[in-house]
Amino acid sequence: EIWDTASRSDQYLGDGWLARAFAASPVPKGFAADGVSVGGSDLGPLAGTGARAIALNDPESFLRQARREGTQGPSPVLANPTGAKRNAALAHILKVESDIMQAASHLGGNTAYRTEFPRGPFGNAVRTAAQLAANEAGIAAIRLSFGGFDTHQNQPGLHQRLLGELAEGIAALRGALLEIGRWDSTLLMTYAEFGRRPQENQSMGTDHGTASAHFVAGGRVRGGLYGEAPRLADLDGGNLRHAVDFRCLYTTVLERWWGLDGARALGGRFAPLELFMQV
Repeated sequence: EIWDTASRSDQYLGDGWLARAFAASPVPKGFAADGVSVGGSDLGPLAGTGARAIALNDPESFLRQARREGTQGPSPVLANPTGAKRNAALAHILKVESDIMQAASHLGGNTAYRTEFPRGPFGNAVRTAAQLAANEAGIAAIRLSFGGFDTHQNQPGLHQRLLGELAEGIAALRGALLEIGRWDSTLLMTYAEFGRRPQENQSMGTDHGTASAHFVAGGRVRGGLYGEAPRLADLDGGNLRHAVDFRCLYTTVLERWWGLDGARALGGRFAPLELFMQV
């Protein structure tokens, strides 16, 4: 929740940080959607009232279903808008419906890539993301989910496999974006629910921690390590001390990548990182 909303640990926020950012600085209306979450119904940082966001697994299945619903009766509208101003729940349903129909009118998934995508659920999600990225109408943000890193036991082999799948997926997505000429105009950033403790437990695993490592990639990203390397001799109750506030990463995306007001979306000023090469 904290990672998705960019809240303080003693604060509850209902909207995701991207939803707030897009509410303050709207994505062009011609875009197919502000954001798409691939894999499950969780919208993460896109959740809330401020973004035109949808969750899907398969664009073609989504389009077929949307077209069927849009042809029921004389109008593609599925809900009666009467009384929407007085009924917040109905207004929300109408907004969701409008977002779906907007996306359905623009989304397509027929780009033929030479790039080979990995097999398995995450590879399929990467394939879907590549199809969405090729959309000519535009999508501001695409969110992929990849679970299984809660490695309390037997971590060595499991972690190696998971990182291998992540690497293969990112490499395939890079290959696809290079094919369509969008690697330089796309930014990839990972984030995780929690870190791991540096000390091994008694089950060949590690338990929940605090600070974690994150990856940023793209044609304009200046490679390197940002922040101090973790100091194992200076732990905080058995946990690593963080060197970079995660909201600095979000500020970097908002201000240096999109040119938006980071403080307005995040509720405060956080120093951006110098991640990008000059163009």
